[in-house]
Amino acid sequence: MKRFWTLATPLEEAGLYTIQLDKRAVKMPSGAPLSLPHRALAEAIAQEWDAAAANFSPNDLPLTQLACTAYERIIPHRASIITQLAAYGLNDLLCYRAESPEPLIARQHAEWDPWLHWLESMHGVGLVTTDGLMPVSQPPGTADKLEALLSTRTAHELAALGVLIPALGSFVLGLAAAEGALDAQTACAAATLDELWQASKWGEDEAGAAKRAMVMADVAVAIRFIRLTGT
Repeated sequence: MKRFWTLATPLEEAGLYTIQLDKRAVKMPSGAPLSLPHRALAEAIAQEWDAAAANFSPNDLPLTQLACTAYERIIPHRASIITQLAAYGLNDLLCYRAESPEPLIARQHAEWDPWLHWLESMHGVGLVTTDGLMPVSQPPGTADKLEALLSTRTAHELAALGVLIPALGSFVLGLAAAEGALDAQTACAAATLDELWQASKWGEDEAGAAKRAMVMADVAVAIRFIRLTGT
């Protein structure tokens, strides 16, 4: 797409903010104007439009994409999205441990156990771990507890969690990142612990490193999005 505006600015009206591209409002895919209740988020979205190149794509506007997702995907499908995200916790990455070698097992315990303990101590949800890849059954009622945790979140938070949880492959790490207990780099390092361990032994794979960098960029944007909403 070609840039057609000179300046992007947030405009407040009745406590809500639209993003004006010169005199044209940024619109969502539905055609409705993007209207935000958070000044900091509106200012950041205006800045990313200001920074857009002469030729740009929607991927250059990640905060805008997340804001549109909150309104046009999360709000109309809130219940089903909560169920989908909670399902990650039933097969959480942190619950599946290596059977060998011992150094990798020890590293998984050292880096993953604290976050399972965090989930239990902060939110009262305990998850069962297993060695190997065979599915493990979580305690009865776990799905309901995980869904209850998400049911209190705003549409903006759920939009960000919809990036964080799948990107990290972990409900636990995604929630911890959303709540400010984990930064993007630490969260991604925990999520890719096995890959990083293999790379340390056998050498780095360029494609794998590039993929991890893309995931970390997505995670960092989602965390920033939550902070900008003030929640």
